[in-house]
Amino acid sequence: MFSQIKQKILNKERITFEEGLSLYNSNDLITVGFLGRLAREIKSGPEKSNWIYWNKNLHLNPTNVCIGHCNFCAFAKLPNEKGAYTYTIDESLEHVRKGVNGGATEVHIVGGLNPKAALPYYKDLLKAIKKTFPSLHVKAFTAVEIEFFAKLSKLSFEETLKQLVDAGLDSMPGGGAEVFSKSVRDDTCPDKIPAEKWLEIHATAHKLGLKSNATMLCGIGEKIEDRLDHMIQLRKQQDKSKGFQTFIPLHCHYEDTEIAGKVEPITAFDSLKNIAISRIMLDNFDHIKAYWIQLGVGLAQVGLNFGADDLDGTVQEESITHAAGAKKRGLEKGFIQKLIQDAGYVPVERDTVYNVLTVAKH
Repeated sequence: MFSQIKQKILNKERITFEEGLSLYNSNDLITVGFLGRLAREIKSGPEKSNWIYWNKNLHLNPTNVCIGHCNFCAFAKLPNEKGAYTYTIDESLEHVRKGVNGGATEVHIVGGLNPKAALPYYKDLLKAIKKTFPSLHVKAFTAVEIEFFAKLSKLSFEETLKQLVDAGLDSMPGGGAEVFSKSVRDDTCPDKIPAEKWLEIHATAHKLGLKSNATMLCGIGEKIEDRLDHMIQLRKQQDKSKGFQTFIPLHCHYEDTEIAGKVEPITAFDSLKNIAISRIMLDNFDHIKAYWIQLGVGLAQVGLNFGADDLDGTVQEESITHAAGAKKRGLEKGFIQKLIQDAGYVPVERDTVYNVLTVAKH
């Protein structure tokens, strides 16, 4: 089985659902990782096969007020609940200013589904950010947020996105995808848009020229078949709209969530398999991210030898994963580069859309 998959990777042939299933069912993590690394090398090409990307970025979560309900979320608050907040435009700008002063080239904006922080609020925020920091790249709003804005404003997805682009939106993150399986979504996040709508919104963004990312959240009661189905649906969409840049396999953090103790948590073995198998399956995605803020720096570093070619970035001010127990906030440039170099690779600083800014010396 391994030799057949290896040959298909070398020949740039598409891996099937059944072959992906055999990889998930294997306990030979080293060989699965080898195949993930091989797939990355083939995808990157010989000149870039040892490049690992990172960037200087900050996260801005302008509100934690959310009228949706996900049982794996520890970030969201109801409007009048203790700890609920919504930043003013000036407060948001102050958070952004700290990141820009630290060298950030990107601000990543996501928040709760707050009726008082919908399309008009975010258009004003984007305009203020672009006026104050005109060269800063704004990556913002999950497909779930876009649907929420469109519904409240009684606009189409396309018109909603056009208005946000006019206000300063440059690209979209990949959150809200969770796992596309309807049964899993019904159990864990019934208020979230279904897979078809998530994919439609990203397809619309791609049509408008926006690049976006895609995620998969594991450890919420899904089966390995659900993970593979999720990847294949993304692969089919990418064949059509070609706007996805990066796939980010995530795992649930359980602290202070309703799901804690009710599902089997993800192990390090699972997380490394998700990285390797996503690299093997998603042949039309240029990049796979080992998202250190979710994995922890140690496991993310190991993930670089399992097919990932991106560590994300400095990640200042992130609140969502930290609300559920992630411990580390922000990394310095030197430490990110050391993580990459110690794993045997070349650190490459990028901008949000993977233009190369600097390639570190060997």
